[in-house]
Amino acid sequence: MSRSMRWPIFLAVLLLAVVVIAACAQATPEVQVIKETVVVEKEVKVVETVVVEKEVEVEKEVTKIVEVPATNVVKLVARCKASPPYENGRCDNLVAALGAANKALAERGDDRRIELETIQDDASWGDYKTEFELASDAGEAPDIIVSGHEHIGDWATAGYLVDITDMIGDYPEFEDVIDSLWESTKLNGRIWGIPQDAEARPMYYSKILLKKLGWTDDEINSLWDRVVASEWTWDDMFDTAQQAVEQGIVAEGDGWWHRPSNGPDFLYYYYGAGGEITQEGTDALVFDREAARKVYNRLYDASQVRKIIRPNKLDGDWDFHKEYTSRFDKVMFVFEGTWRWAGWHTNYLQDVGGEDYLWENVGFTPIPAQPDGTNKPITLTHPLLYMISSQSEAPDLALLLISKATTKELNTSYAVASGHLGILKSQSDYLPYTSAKFLSATLPLLEYTTFLPNSPYWSQWSEAYFLGIQAAESGELTPDEAVDLVVETLQNNLGDNVIIK
Repeated sequence: MSRSMRWPIFLAVLLLAVVVIAACAQATPEVQVIKETVVVEKEVKVVETVVVEKEVEVEKEVTKIVEVPATNVVKLVARCKASPPYENGRCDNLVAALGAANKALAERGDDRRIELETIQDDASWGDYKTEFELASDAGEAPDIIVSGHEHIGDWATAGYLVDITDMIGDYPEFEDVIDSLWESTKLNGRIWGIPQDAEARPMYYSKILLKKLGWTDDEINSLWDRVVASEWTWDDMFDTAQQAVEQGIVAEGDGWWHRPSNGPDFLYYYYGAGGEITQEGTDALVFDREAARKVYNRLYDASQVRKIIRPNKLDGDWDFHKEYTSRFDKVMFVFEGTWRWAGWHTNYLQDVGGEDYLWENVGFTPIPAQPDGTNKPITLTHPLLYMISSQSEAPDLALLLISKATTKELNTSYAVASGHLGILKSQSDYLPYTSAKFLSATLPLLEYTTFLPNSPYWSQWSEAYFLGIQAAESGELTPDEAVDLVVETLQNNLGDNVIIK
């Protein structure tokens, strides 16, 4: 072939290559949301052919980023209660998951994109719950609400929540949730929320004060094992606290502290005393007079006889955490949550060594057994859930966003910062989780856990039961009188929806 004929052929081939390159520059968009601008990342794969000495063809991919506007932006609002800064991940994880959620929409050809507004503060639980109920009644509820699982009883029956049972299977991330936690999301066999965090409520003890009382390091270090074996019980805890008071190691009222207001913790007192709250075949809740009498006896004994707890401890003052962390050498035993660990060292102990100071001076075990009850150690787990309002116009997008926040990376970041336990199976061997000393040490507490009931009658049952606690601990009523007060209150308020045993 002559040289003059080769040039047109070469130019034709070159032109064809340019056309091929242009044709290849089409791809499925991937989406991220940065602030309020929706950015589409378009992967443009350009195949370049390079001729080398031995005529070997080499292909390489070139990625370009192209911004285009979203066609259908859907605004979601999420409402979270969180103690800053360590619990901020409740809403912050939803923000962090936004890019992945919008990317998933783009990949499946859905033209909708999520815009997210978060409202996060540390309102009291009572105010927080009432706020959501009032907003729901007014047609102004947020799309996503983070709250305790027990609120399902009230909110699902009132029509405030979306039943997500049949939607769960569309999101593979939820297969990783620890199986037992799903029980906390159910009412009448239906699922109403996604676990956001878990925790447990141990007994904390002062190593400083036990040593002052004469305990050896071996006795202190073996306390977990003795509690788990039911060899060291609630009675031993009271005896030890009383010894500390009588010997002047702690002041009256500082042998044992519990939370200063009503809450889930007081139910494991009742469970540990042998009480039950649900019964097969009925929606009515159970009140066991004998189990409650044991609880009220213990509280009356602690405040009025042994003087190991202050009779006004139920004053609603949550500033006691600041007082407690300045008094590890003043208070012997405290019943509190695992999440408090992070709050204590983050908010109050940075100037004395932070978490290292806690490990040096404070230990923890399950709540000791009640020998006249179940005689088994116990705790209670109170998972918080992401729940979707029935007023949400895009519940599928809300659930998609929640699914992208339900990952071992995001949940572990939150768990480590907040002192909450993980919710995912994959966290059991995920190094950032397992290397967190406190989370690894407290995970076995879940072997002894119980849950609140998901019942529309729980709030009234709990308030009546707590009346007895207040009356007995303050000394206003005897334990028997407290039981009678509670029974009368329950029968008046719940009627046939309570069974008195």
